[in-house]
Amino acid sequence: MRILAVADTELGWLTGVEARSQVGEVDAVVSCGDLPAAYLEHIETLFNVPLLYVWGNHDTAYRAHAPEGCQSLEGRIVEVGSLRFMGLGGSVRYNNRVFGFTERDMYWRMLKLALRAKATGGIDVLVTHAPVRGMGDLDDMAHRGFAALDTCLAMLRPALMLYGHVHPEYGRIERERVHPAGTRVLNCCGYRIIDLPDPVR
Repeated sequence: MRILAVADTELGWLTGVEARSQVGEVDAVVSCGDLPAAYLEHIETLFNVPLLYVWGNHDTAYRAHAPEGCQSLEGRIVEVGSLRFMGLGGSVRYNNRVFGFTERDMYWRMLKLALRAKATGGIDVLVTHAPVRGMGDLDDMAHRGFAALDTCLAMLRPALMLYGHVHPEYGRIERERVHPAGTRVLNCCGYRIIDLPDPVR
């Protein structure tokens, strides 16, 4: 499956008439958060494939206007083609105005969903907004990752984790790492194109 992943930064060319010819054919679009609903709607219309999204810390406007024609992955497990996606959006809660969670809250939220995933065949792709603690995050509270996501990868061992939140311009940030569980962990700020083989179940 070929996936177009987007997060955090709006790219004008990605909503233009030439976007499909520049990107090529994709099977799904995944948003890792902090993008306006209208932007996602435009991308979904242009590419005409399933668009899955989680909430970023700044996506509270989705309460009034969720991205139309797109499918929320927030706290859910969704199948697209042969792949199973699981979504856990939000960031560390650093004030009361963001879509955020304490570490404890994220742990219980993750555990409930991960146990459901294990009972139903696992997942192939974990989609989050925040990174794993210690893997592509920063030391300040607003951009700290979740240790709960480290536990999630150890439990489920998906092939891929896609996240955003930490912009490349914030400093020297590795855009791709491999977790000890074997999962490729990709920062998707802006956009990324990923080819993921069909799983053997």
